[in-house]
Amino acid sequence: MSGVMKRMGLIFRAKANKALDRAEDPRETLDYSYQKQLELLQKVRRGVADVATSRKRLELQLTELQKKSTTYEDQGRKALALGREDLAREALSRRAALQQQVVDLETQHTQLQGEEEKLTLASQRLQAKVDAFRTKKETIKATYTAAQAQTQIGEAFSGISEEMGDVGMAIQRAEDKTEQLRARAGALDELMASGALDDPSGLAKDDLQAELDRLSGGSDVELELQRMKAELAGGSSTPAIEGGQQGSGQSAPPQDTPRFDKQ
Repeated sequence: MSGVMKRMGLIFRAKANKALDRAEDPRETLDYSYQKQLELLQKVRRGVADVATSRKRLELQLTELQKKSTTYEDQGRKALALGREDLAREALSRRAALQQQVVDLETQHTQLQGEEEKLTLASQRLQAKVDAFRTKKETIKATYTAAQAQTQIGEAFSGISEEMGDVGMAIQRAEDKTEQLRARAGALDELMASGALDDPSGLAKDDLQAELDRLSGGSDVELELQRMKAELAGGSSTPAIEGGQQGSGQSAPPQDTPRFDKQ
């Protein structure tokens, strides 16, 4: 079971990686990375601003302590000039306590100033990297877009893209159906011409049948015309015609016969 679970996990990770690879757009990934770098740069700048604010506050405190120290020194001189040594000693003691605070604040100020310089330098370096990454990002995006467009154009010309493949298959199906209909129509024409297919309506005839019907129809008209001539001439019998010629016997004297228009 352990081996089966490991294999299933491997297959799942492989398929998930493949799906992510298809869904991933390098341009979007680059934009996201650039956005995260900008956020980091903004945090560094806020850190520099915070350190600078603390340094400035220490400088104000140092200035205030130095003013108080100068005041205590002046008060001690005046007290000593008036013969008040006790007051002078008190003033100098307070000044000494302030001096210790000044030393501590100056030490903190020096440390903050060093941190500020480090953060400022790091911010400048990070800004340079972000600017370089932005330039590289835009170059890669432009190259990727151009390559993608070139690939799509190449696939369109070669007909291997999905859209053009569908169009090509539709054209091929249309051509196949057209050729099939043309072949069927030609085969039907040949069968009709050969008489292999009978026309249910009885209207369609081949060339030979049409010629025989035309000759037969012409002979019937000639026979009927000869019969009518014989009746009008007073003959009792219908002349017999074989092979298109009149039989033997004396012909009747010619008489004027009415003319009938051939219908």
